[in-house]
Amino acid sequence: MVFDFLKRSEVSVPEQKASAAGPVINYSGSGRVAWSPRDVVSLTKTGFLGNPIGFRAVKLIAETAAAMPLVLQDCDRRYDMHPLLALMKRPNQMQGRAELMEALYGQLLLSGNAYIEAVQGATLLPGELHVLRSDRMSLVPGADGWPVGYDYTVGNRKHRFDMTGGLAPICHIRNFHPHDDHYGFSPMQAAAVALDVHVAASHWSKALLDNAARPSGAIVYKGVDGQSQLTNDQYDRLLNEMASHHQGARNAGRPMLLEGGLDWKPMGFSPSDMEFQKTKEAAAREIAIAFGVPPMLLGIPGDATYANYQEANRAFFRLTVLPLVSKVTASLSHWLSGFTGEEIEFKADLDQVHALASERDQQWARVGAADFLTTAEKRAILGLPALAEDE
Repeated sequence: MVFDFLKRSEVSVPEQKASAAGPVINYSGSGRVAWSPRDVVSLTKTGFLGNPIGFRAVKLIAETAAAMPLVLQDCDRRYDMHPLLALMKRPNQMQGRAELMEALYGQLLLSGNAYIEAVQGATLLPGELHVLRSDRMSLVPGADGWPVGYDYTVGNRKHRFDMTGGLAPICHIRNFHPHDDHYGFSPMQAAAVALDVHVAASHWSKALLDNAARPSGAIVYKGVDGQSQLTNDQYDRLLNEMASHHQGARNAGRPMLLEGGLDWKPMGFSPSDMEFQKTKEAAAREIAIAFGVPPMLLGIPGDATYANYQEANRAFFRLTVLPLVSKVTASLSHWLSGFTGEEIEFKADLDQVHALASERDQQWARVGAADFLTTAEKRAILGLPALAEDE
């Protein structure tokens, strides 16, 4: 079980922290559950576990966003040491910051929703953070529509996280959904049709390889008078011979020995067959576009939108990774501020992003040369906290 490491020990250990979703205890409570209308499991199996384009797009975004350097600051200073920095560095016993954030971004990309659980520690600050599976979580709305709880279900066991008791144990991050008040819309759903086309084209290619990677043909039996027919035994024997000696990759190129009256008529590829590869590449491009990944970064041929790889990589950071990181860190900052009692903010440190180095150099030079701006205004434009003497 994936939760074995979260099970409580038989020996009482002081300050032992574990995810409440681990044992998935039976917990009774009232409230109407708003079930997600999406089949997250099927989409994940088809688009991530069973499709190389979807897999690489999700991995590329999640790993890049998780590797983004973060800084913690408030309106007065940028922290080099802080309890939240220590918590994010090692959020739980099994994961570091990069692993936790990769799981968080992955859940958001695959299902449109991401859930983080705060395990109570010795102080008001969380002792651990855990990313929970989106397909197991369901929101319980109150009379006013706002969530009063979240149900985490595994099999016939359920645990309810109460959201009305002060500090919220769950941080729910979701993508925009125009037709759902509680759940987000995932890029996987937008790419569902393109995924089906890409998978079908891959199956067609596999079937073609199984047939010796050549178009099918027809065996014509003319007989002595040109109108005879094969007997049932002859027909069955011919089918067995074809299946045993002329189909499959191991029989590719084997010459066909036909008895009297039999003639092989090969059939060429039809125009629709010839377009299958182009259809597959077009579907792959649509999948990449749905996730916001330039097709060039996924090795998809025929894409000439960007002048070079470096420009495509910079567009990937600017248009996909940074908006995603900003959205997630803003939600995390607001949620964790409730535990600390102070307004703190996690932000991406763009000065450490090599892909954006040239843009940052230009911005620093442009802001530094603006004589009409004060030092405080320049620091604000660059996203830096104000200095004490500027206040």
